[in-house]
Amino acid sequence: MTENQGPKHKRDLTRRKVVVTGAGAVAAVGVAGGVAAGAFAGGTGKKTPTPKASGSSSEVCYTLTSETTEGPYYIDADKLRQDITEDKEGIPLTLSLRVIDNETCKPIVNAAVDVWHCDALGLYSGYESLSSGGGSAPTDAPSGTPTGEPPTDAPSGGTGGGGGHEEPTDDKRYLRGTWKTDRQGRVTFKTIFPGWYRGRCVHIHTKVHVDGTWTDAGYEGGTTCHTGQFFFDEESVLASAEVEPYSTSTTERTTLTEDTIYDQSGTTGGLLKLKYNKTNIAKGVIGSITMGVDPEATNTGTDDAVQPSASASATDTASPSASAS
Repeated sequence: MTENQGPKHKRDLTRRKVVVTGAGAVAAVGVAGGVAAGAFAGGTGKKTPTPKASGSSSEVCYTLTSETTEGPYYIDADKLRQDITEDKEGIPLTLSLRVIDNETCKPIVNAAVDVWHCDALGLYSGYESLSSGGGSAPTDAPSGTPTGEPPTDAPSGGTGGGGGHEEPTDDKRYLRGTWKTDRQGRVTFKTIFPGWYRGRCVHIHTKVHVDGTWTDAGYEGGTTCHTGQFFFDEESVLASAEVEPYSTSTTERTTLTEDTIYDQSGTTGGLLKLKYNKTNIAKGVIGSITMGVDPEATNTGTDDAVQPSASASATDTASPSASAS
């Protein structure tokens, strides 16, 4: 898979806005989220590849994290929050992320990091009618009933681009959120282990936005310097499939090695380092990764160089504690 790198110094002038959902959200956004408490035995996932030396210093940096397609189900102007679970059932997952400049090794401070993914049965909030998942669909469902992301989720021409955007079909926003990186470039999200749907392995989408402005209204302007996906090793996915509600899914699963988006490069490609109790994954999982990005690049993960403009207002988004049903 080739990386969808934008030219140096290019800036996306289109206005984007992350809407604050709840009083005091911006004031609290600078506080780093802690990793979930509790003991976790063992870990899965491949080891982090050997870092490469920076040409300007004796420090070492991570290789550039792979760019991927945005996919059809991204919603700009998402909720500003760290706990994106809402009322969704599933294995608790804490995402511990770090964003660094792969050239200077320095943390990317005050970046806006988006994450979004499907629920335990393959449903995406905002697009439930398009992503009908698998687990409750009747066996005599009419031919053509959607059971996953449309073919546009596959990279265009076999590259990291592609992914035609779909307009939301409902107002639900579970398992979506945006938060601010701290002085170490770290950001933490609380969510659930994703499920799967036809044609894709288990994954989480992400975007990193830089050079925007945090205001009382949210996050505005800036450039999307990275669009990627996080992936889970087969051992963890097989373990999750034994736990309800994942175990009720009737959808055929695509494995990590069969996936057309993951580039099989381990951590560089977005493979998470996972920690969990090997005998009881239902207790929870911690997934961590460092993303090496080029803050001067533009990588929207779409066929177009310019990201769609956001138009949501504070009244468009429910409070973080609102039920998704």
